[in-house]
Amino acid sequence: MKKYNKLVRDRIPEIILASGKLPAFRTMEDEEYRFALRAKLLEEASEVAEADETNLLSELADLAEVLDATIAANGFTLSDVRAERDIRNAERGSFTQRTYLERVD
Repeated sequence: MKKYNKLVRDRIPEIILASGKLPAFRTMEDEEYRFALRAKLLEEASEVAEADETNLLSELADLAEVLDATIAANGFTLSDVRAERDIRNAERGSFTQRTYLERVD
């Protein structure tokens, strides 16, 4: 038996059953789900950071899926996020100029 204790994609229990194994799973309540999504964001971001070029697109897709779910679970829309991004970009800029801060004297 291997323990996971983490949020997984919806079809994972079905996939595990099809492999001949028996998964133990449950449906989380709202607050627990929102917390688990934040942990999943960190997990997926780490996988993006460590991905090689052949796996990068797949890992970015996973990160985007968790980000979309986090946005929705917290009552926001993608339009809300984009509007907030635009505000932050106007105040602080974006990352298009590839600025690397080395130090401040």
